[in-house]
Amino acid sequence: MPESLPDALAEVRDLLLRPDLTRAVAAGRRKGQTPSVVRAELRPVSLKGGTRLQIVTNDGARPFTRNVAFGDEAASAVDELLAEPFGNWHVESPGGTVQLRVTKKGEAQVHRAAAARPGPAASGGPVAALPDDAGAAVPAVPVAHDRVKEHLLDPGDPLFTEIGGGAAKRRQVDAFLRALAATLPAELPARLRVVDLGCGNAYLTFAAYRYLSGRGVALDVVGVDVREDQRVRNTALAERLGCAEEVRFVAGTILDADVEAADVVLALHACDTATDEALARAVEWQARWVLAAPCCHHDLAAQLRKAPAPTPFEGLGRHGILRERFADVLTDTVRASLLRLHGYRVEVVEFIDSAHTPRNLLIRARRTGAAPTEAARAEYTALTGGFHIEPALERLLSRA
Repeated sequence: MPESLPDALAEVRDLLLRPDLTRAVAAGRRKGQTPSVVRAELRPVSLKGGTRLQIVTNDGARPFTRNVAFGDEAASAVDELLAEPFGNWHVESPGGTVQLRVTKKGEAQVHRAAAARPGPAASGGPVAALPDDAGAAVPAVPVAHDRVKEHLLDPGDPLFTEIGGGAAKRRQVDAFLRALAATLPAELPARLRVVDLGCGNAYLTFAAYRYLSGRGVALDVVGVDVREDQRVRNTALAERLGCAEEVRFVAGTILDADVEAADVVLALHACDTATDEALARAVEWQARWVLAAPCCHHDLAAQLRKAPAPTPFEGLGRHGILRERFADVLTDTVRASLLRLHGYRVEVVEFIDSAHTPRNLLIRARRTGAAPTEAARAEYTALTGGFHIEPALERLLSRA
């Protein structure tokens, strides 16, 4: 339910000026307006001269840090930031989290969540170190032991109300976000372009948006699905969630959809060679990070049925179930090898327990631009030549 923007900003102001503030991030922009900086992050720090409010702003090129004393100095600095036309505020404190999003109509959409665990000030645990003005580490924020497990996306987030589903769906979302967090660097760019290829009902598209916007990143998120009805449904959901300016949807095939190049490419459970199409577009765009959860490995399974297996793997062809399962492993092996040959560092991991979904492997890749080694080329050639296969991803990349 929209609220008065001045009242919501006053609530944020009160939280920002409290010494027990945990962290706050401002990012994004309001319709037709542009802040003087793309991102601002605030947190209290303990320096030799006492507790200060640390404010880190980023103009898109470099960060600027200043530490201001609580009181009139901090109030003045906070008022300056609140006057900027940021589209989003994310504020964490011992009492919980407040997320403020400014709608196209200039109203405030506010989500408040209670803290999932005791606040840092009450923890009594060891103290994390933050640098002072001279670069020396000094005590800052107490860190608790034996914390209750934190969700990367609050289970009370309005997204879950909209998409439905219970604890199982929230666990899948959390597992995906943890994989995303493990793939991306700790220090993110001020702005990111994310494309979800084969987004379906887009609940992971929205989850990625919610998580990354909470980290203070200015975002442009695009979901691509071949079905027009999904585009209409997902666009309406973006409107209800108040993020239609940052999250939009396109109807089209993965290979032909009219989408600009992305920094982050997602392809989660795109069926069979649709995963290869998504990986091919990621390579074409030279996307910096890629996360793909493959599904339905039919292409190489069909090729293996037609060609004899090399020595000493003849037994794989005698048993259909073994051949099908081996085709799954072989498909993702050659995908990972091809990504390495095109300048990516690749990991294949299990991102959620198989009890939740049997399609639980995740290919995650980070572009390094490194030239392939002769050993890597020889390994790939031996693998594909030995099994007499022509991977779909190889065919797609050869067209680029």
